[in-house]
Amino acid sequence: MVRSVTSPEFLIGVVGTGIMGRGIVQIALTGGFRVKMYDSDVAQSERAREFVCAMIDRAAEKDRMTREDADAAKSRLDTVADLAELAECDLVVEAIVENLEIKQTLFRELERHVADDAYLASNTSSLSVTQIASVCRAPQRVAGYHFFNPVPLLKVVEVVGGQLTASATLEVLDAVASKCGHEPVRAQDSPGFLVNHAGRGFYTEAVRIVAEGIAQPNQIDDVMRECAGFRVGPFELMDTTGLDVSGVVMESIYEQFYQEQRFAPQPFIRNRMAAGLHGRKTGRGFYDYKEGKKVAPTEPDPPTALPERVWIGPQDDDNAALLRESLASRVRIETGAEPSPDAVCIIAPLGADVTTTAVDLGLDPRRTVGVDTLFGLESRLTLMTSSFADIAVRDSAHALLAAGGNAVTVIHDSPGFIAQRMIATIVNISAEIAQKRIATPEDINKAVHLGLAYPQGPLEFGDSLGAGRILQILRTMHEFYGDPRYRPSPWLVRRARAGVSLMTPET
Repeated sequence: MVRSVTSPEFLIGVVGTGIMGRGIVQIALTGGFRVKMYDSDVAQSERAREFVCAMIDRAAEKDRMTREDADAAKSRLDTVADLAELAECDLVVEAIVENLEIKQTLFRELERHVADDAYLASNTSSLSVTQIASVCRAPQRVAGYHFFNPVPLLKVVEVVGGQLTASATLEVLDAVASKCGHEPVRAQDSPGFLVNHAGRGFYTEAVRIVAEGIAQPNQIDDVMRECAGFRVGPFELMDTTGLDVSGVVMESIYEQFYQEQRFAPQPFIRNRMAAGLHGRKTGRGFYDYKEGKKVAPTEPDPPTALPERVWIGPQDDDNAALLRESLASRVRIETGAEPSPDAVCIIAPLGADVTTTAVDLGLDPRRTVGVDTLFGLESRLTLMTSSFADIAVRDSAHALLAAGGNAVTVIHDSPGFIAQRMIATIVNISAEIAQKRIATPEDINKAVHLGLAYPQGPLEFGDSLGAGRILQILRTMHEFYGDPRYRPSPWLVRRARAGVSLMTPET
C-alpha cells in the first residue's frame, strides 16, 4: 500500500538522469524524500548522482541549508540498475526523451513492477498525458508533472490531469511539489498545458510584427524590456532557448490547436531554422554572439533639430493630455481644435495605426506621428510614423521625445504599436485559457509569473492596464486586419463590459 506523502518513508523513483531528471532528484532529496534514480545508461546515472550531491554540497557551502541537512539529503539517494528495483516506490516520475512511443513503452514496463496503487507521473512538456496513460491498465494514477529548467530555481510545476486521471493522483502530486518547495499549478491536458500555452503570445505576436516590417527584433526586445518591464525580450529568449527548440514548439502548438490563428507562426522562422540561425548555441540568431555574449546593435544618436510647433490631439483625449503635459516645457504646443498647416501633429492611438487615425481626425498623415502611452512616458518611448510620413517631421518628433532623456524606438505604422499589441495578445490568450477552464485565473497568473518570469501575471496585466483598454486594442486590431487572431475572448469581453477583474472566476 502506498505510504502517505508526509511519511519519512515515502519513496520517489526518477527515471531519466538528464538535466531535468537531476533537478527533480535534487529538490526531492532536499524536500525530505527518499529517492531511487534510474537510467538505462548506468554510467550516466553515476554522473548524475555525483552532480546532484555536488549541488547539495554547494547549497550547504552557501548557507542555503545546514551541513547536517545536506548530508542527510545525500544519504536518501540510491541509484538502481534495473526498473524492477523501483517496485517499492510510491511515486515514479519519468523524465526521459520527449517521444510518445518511448514514454508509452516505459509506462507499460513500470506498471509491471510498481504496486497497483503507486502513482506514475510524466515530466513531458508537450505530449498528451492522456495518450501516455492510454497504454496503462490503471490510467487514473497517471498524470503530467511538468517542471521547468532549471528545476531548483524555477519554483513552479504544472500538475496535469489526463482524461482519466483521478483527483487523488493530482492531490498527491500537489503535496509532493509543496514539500519540495515548489508551487503546484493545475492544468487540464491540452496542447502546451498552461505555461507554454499562455506564453504563445509573447513569441507569435513578436514574429508577426517583424514579418509585417513594422520593427526589427532588437527594437521589439528593447520595448518589451524597458517599457513593459519584461526581463528579456522575445527574440533574446528564442536565442537563449534555441530556435531549433522554440520554433518547433511554435509550429507544434499551432498544429495541435488545429491551426488556431492566435498561435500562428510566420514563414521566416522556418527559413531561419533551415539556415541554422538557432541563437546563442550556434553563435548566430536574431543577434550575433561573441564568446557566448550577445552583441547588440548600436543604437544611433537621436536627431537634435526640434520642431517649431506641435499640435497634440484630439483635445478631449486623455492620452493626448498626458503628452501635452510631458512636452509643454520643450516646444510650443498649439491649443486650437485643429493644427496649423506647418505644425507637427502628435497623436496617441490605442489599438489603431497612425494613418487610419490621422485620416479619421482630418489630419495630414504626412505630418502626423503617434506615441504609445500605454505604459506612461517615463521610460523608453515608441514613436510610430504614418505610411506616408515626411522624414523631417519624423526626425523632429524623434528629437522632441529624446530631449527629455528618454530612449526612443522609431517604428513603421502598425495597429497597436509594439507593447499594446503584444500585451493585448498575451492577456487575451490567458483569458481564453480561463474561459476554457484549462486552469483557474489564480493558477494562470502564478504559473506564468513563476514559469516565464513575466513582471506580473497576464490577467494581472489586464487588470492593471484596464480590461476595457485591452478590449479596445483587440477590437480595433480585429477590425483593421479582419483576422480572427485578434478576436477577443468572451472572458475578457464580459469582465471588461461589467467592470470587474479578469481574476473573477465563474460562479
